Amino acid sequence: MRLEEITPQNYEAALALSVRPDQEDLVEPVVKSLAEAYVFAQYAWPRLVYDGDRLVGFLMAFLDIPWDPDRAPDDRRSGLWRLNIASDAQGSGYGRYAVKAVCDEIRARGGTRAYVTWDPRDGGPEGFYLRLGFRATGEKSGGQTVGVLDLRG
Repeated sequence: MRLEEITPQNYEAALALSVRPDQEDLVEPVVKSLAEAYVFAQYAWPRLVYDGDRLVGFLMAFLDIPWDPDRAPDDRRSGLWRLNIASDAQGSGYGRYAVKAVCDEIRARGGTRAYVTWDPRDGGPEGFYLRLGFRATGEKSGGQTVGVLDLRG
């Protein structure tokens, strides 16, 4: 498995990536994520996940973004912003690989915590993130649960 930057050669394949129909309300399509990556270029870290030559997923991290400048200007966070694993590739470890890759990038930049948000509904990704070691912080962001993973251990 490996990560690749989005390029003129692979962006159309990235745009065609889709999750299962029952997950479409849980994650934005890749096209919206790429638009946000363009608008928030100083914070966004979009990557494609490949297994050999096969595109299996898309991730986008946020790196060193001010979380709530009205409350604590020095509260800067990094974490997983989006994770889209192709419907026919789920359950094969690609999601775990993607989260680990984001955590590795955060560590490489000196970060000690990784954040993620999830919709707390049945069928959502909460169990996935909890199994990876994330814990709910008690915060909400846009109605979603905020989770954190300590990267120091």
